Amino acid sequence: MERLHPSRLASLANGVARPRYDRSALRAGIVHLGVGAFQRAHLAVVNEAALHASGDLRWGTVGVSLRQADTREALAPQSGLYTVAIRDAAADGQARETLQVIGNLLAVLVAPEDPAAVLALLAHEDTRIVALTITEKGYHRDPATGALNSADADIVHDLASPAAPRTAIGFIVHAMALRMARGAAPVTLMSCDNLPANGDTLRGLVLGFARHVDSALHDWIAARCTFPNTMVDRIVPRTTDADRAQVSQHLGLEDAWPVIGEPFLDWAVEDNFANERPLWDRGGARFVAQAEPFEKLKLRMVNGTHSALAYLGAMAGWRTVDRAVGVPAMHRYLDTMMRDEIAPTLPALPGLDLDDYRTRLLQRFANPALQHQTHQIAMDGSQKIPQRLLATIRDRIADGRPYDRLALAVAGWIHYLRGSDETGTAHVIADPLADALVARLAPLARSVHDGVAHVCTFAPVFGDLGRDARFISAVARHLVAMRQRSVLATLEAQP
Repeated sequence: MERLHPSRLASLANGVARPRYDRSALRAGIVHLGVGAFQRAHLAVVNEAALHASGDLRWGTVGVSLRQADTREALAPQSGLYTVAIRDAAADGQARETLQVIGNLLAVLVAPEDPAAVLALLAHEDTRIVALTITEKGYHRDPATGALNSADADIVHDLASPAAPRTAIGFIVHAMALRMARGAAPVTLMSCDNLPANGDTLRGLVLGFARHVDSALHDWIAARCTFPNTMVDRIVPRTTDADRAQVSQHLGLEDAWPVIGEPFLDWAVEDNFANERPLWDRGGARFVAQAEPFEKLKLRMVNGTHSALAYLGAMAGWRTVDRAVGVPAMHRYLDTMMRDEIAPTLPALPGLDLDDYRTRLLQRFANPALQHQTHQIAMDGSQKIPQRLLATIRDRIADGRPYDRLALAVAGWIHYLRGSDETGTAHVIADPLADALVARLAPLARSVHDGVAHVCTFAPVFGDLGRDARFISAVARHLVAMRQRSVLATLEAQP
């Protein structure tokens, strides 16, 4: 089979959407740090629609991989082209798929290979937006406080090595120094990760780093660059070899690096840009004055529920999200947790029917065509739990309201840290704080309550919540139930 390539677009199978603009005229107005599956199935799709709608070809994208070369290696022979496969099931339960070839990704740089090239790209006059999807752990922050972890080895390296940084924060600040020295225009720095107030958080981290470098640089960034908060939402499971084979067969050309997504897509971004912006609203995005209500809705309803399902489902041996949410006790638990414990903590969003949102979310989780793995969602729990679950629990405590189902989700995470599910199948704890967390499990062998208390004193995750005796008791009670009976029995016992 021939490889996907610009010269072969005319030979694509019927029904496959493709670029309708002149790719040779595209300029790189956007640099995306962390060009992974989510970016390519979400932001790039919206940007593609904006290019078609506006004809403004100044908004091509260059991606930057901060660690690995696999994306570059797969996409370079395809000149950056790749396929987005949108999957769901028809009313009769039959899987269906629509394909679109995306053209706005011009190239991918690999930062460790040539950090100078990345700095030059970030400082280039054409670059007006720098976006990030680097996952929670890529920010090198204390997950409990959100502050820059200045003792982190990579941050220490970047402060001492302005010509060869390793982190996104280091690249951004040292590139802004180049822009300032050249008298270049400022840029918009836009986080698209699942962090509370992600733009404000990025601003604090960037300025915290810049303060260590040069006070004038700190002031230049603070006064001239903007950091819009955003909320992004689309389920994008990890692409498998079987996915690649299926997409290539339907495409009629070999695509080494397609991405899979659900039909649903949402993006709210604050209209706070330093130096122009694409017409993303023509591609489905919403420019808003404040993203915080949308962000809290996403973090707590979507991400919090996803994490609860992932830890409990993985420990029960339910490998995929649709399998887990298809268990009646799990479905009932998630629905009730969202309705009774999460929804009351959310700010008002005019025009949003929360009951309908909750129903539609559970339908999204039940999409059998995605085969979204619970273990994929379970990764990096120490970086996710604080904003997805613990922040909601804090609000419930402050209001004097119960949080029993949220406590069960936290217990599910601690249960997951033991490294094997209820069938005896082992799994890897993929978490930057895995060693420290697993070491804290030792007291569980003597007393579940004491063990949970010891885990909850881990300040990088729990902060001061680890001193709340009622919280510890609630989590311990659920962990005892799961260890003595099972996840399913515990869920079935929920009122």
